[in-house]
Amino acid sequence: MGGIAVVTGAGSGIGRAVVRELFASGWRVALAGRRAGPLAESAAGHPDSLLVPTDVTVEADIEALFDAVVDRWGRVDLLVNNAGVFGTAAAPDQIDPAVWRQVLDVNVTGALLCARAAFTRMKAQAPRGGRIINNGSVSAHVPRPLSAAYTASKHAMTGLTKSLSLDGRDAGISVGQIDIGNTATALLDDLGAATGALQADGSRRVEPTFPVEQAARAVVFMASLPLDCTVDSLVITATGMPFVGRG
Repeated sequence: MGGIAVVTGAGSGIGRAVVRELFASGWRVALAGRRAGPLAESAAGHPDSLLVPTDVTVEADIEALFDAVVDRWGRVDLLVNNAGVFGTAAAPDQIDPAVWRQVLDVNVTGALLCARAAFTRMKAQAPRGGRIINNGSVSAHVPRPLSAAYTASKHAMTGLTKSLSLDGRDAGISVGQIDIGNTATALLDDLGAATGALQADGSRRVEPTFPVEQAARAVVFMASLPLDCTVDSLVITATGMPFVGRG
């Protein structure tokens, strides 16, 4: 088990947990994120780590990231497209167009740029191409209130995942998506899950969460499968969260 992985948004939250689970499963991991300090904290000095400060909205940064991985280890077996931002909660008539563009740039364009770079390297490795796992969200299925930008970006991620999966077939590139609901991370704190998250009926409700390590293990399970087997879509949520029939 194991191989060469690239994880974006690796400096915190789900990304950090995925990195550590990959290490535990024998992977060598390139950690990508905007700030070097958090990346170093995630890697914790692991000998099979490569830290590459990266802005996923900047094409030159992405190319430098994947070049560094190939220079170090010779190939890329896995991309975990995890980098993402929520933006700000706002009603549709109050959405700042600059925030909208930022959310779409990071969550969608950033994922595409990373997948584009991964495809280039993985095609050169055919027939044993590689795997891409996109981090969607339960918001790829149903929205939270006041989340049009984030929700639109995650619905777009689903379309991107399906297109990448189709277009990767001939090159031996497997693509799937994990949609995670209510891991105990800073994002959930920002949404008020522990103190009362806004519901569709206007009430606020304390929502259950689950350890981020469990979500990371699900990602590593997807990554560990042989390339002739794909988890196209996996939804993992905190038991009892208001996802089916929210609010």
